[in-house]
Amino acid sequence: MLNKTKLNGFIPPKIVATTLLWAGLSAGISAHDAEHHNEVTRLVSAGAGMTELVIALDAGDELVAVDSTSQLPETLSSVEKLGYHRMLSAEGILALEPDLVLGSDAMGPETTLEVLEGADIKVVKLAGAETAEQLLSNINKLGELLDRQKQAETLKFRVAQSFDSIKQKRVSITGSDKVPSILFMLLQDDRPVRVGGEGTAADTIIKLAGGKNIADFVGYKSLSQEGVLALQPDLILISSRSESEEQSAPDKVLKQMPLLIHTPAGEHKMIHTLKAQALLGGLGLSSLEAADKLASSLIEIQKY
Repeated sequence: MLNKTKLNGFIPPKIVATTLLWAGLSAGISAHDAEHHNEVTRLVSAGAGMTELVIALDAGDELVAVDSTSQLPETLSSVEKLGYHRMLSAEGILALEPDLVLGSDAMGPETTLEVLEGADIKVVKLAGAETAEQLLSNINKLGELLDRQKQAETLKFRVAQSFDSIKQKRVSITGSDKVPSILFMLLQDDRPVRVGGEGTAADTIIKLAGGKNIADFVGYKSLSQEGVLALQPDLILISSRSESEEQSAPDKVLKQMPLLIHTPAGEHKMIHTLKAQALLGGLGLSSLEAADKLASSLIEIQKY
């Protein structure tokens, strides 16, 4: 969970000084860069945030498999899909003969990882990032592991820019008379809507953007539409954990909970979707994008 002290110091001066050296670099690195290493690694990536970083480091062509939470571009449609990153099968991975298995600290179970290591397969777990410094450190480590140091420096610069953009917006939001209140709701088929409180991934994104999470409890709780109505949120974030349902999610939640139209969020059509990718694996590229968009929406709300 991110505390207020961490949020106020996302970009340490030493990181800014280092990343500014790369200001002249382009945002992307060609897959055929002249410094691309010669030895191709057979790579398994377990975790949505981890896979995002692998692809951003131009190492997607080395992937032989990813877990079920990872999203891949069409160009990598031939990559195998494994099970959930917390419940990986040793047999399925061994059959792919990977050189390296990457994952977050949630990757498991440990019995599977022990089997893989016993078969002389390198297994690396990186802690989920909670601050800019931790995310940039993970990018550094991946750059070394995948022999993508130049790509890692470029990505670090882009990430530092993202944090700086969010920080500037957050200062504007928190410096006003009223900080907008936000409610995050997780939609699941045939189950009550669950609201995310303190300590959830959505809470991290809300605080990073400068908003106030109106849910005053820890973790997730089911909440009726009358309960949501009583909270009167200025903005409602929703996620269905299903990429195919993201576009229809606002209409779906209003149909399921029509009383929401009587909240400030419903009145001003401030019911936005949050990609499932942004909720997995700590701070990552998707969660940064989500926080930046949310901060822009909060600035818009303050004009009302």
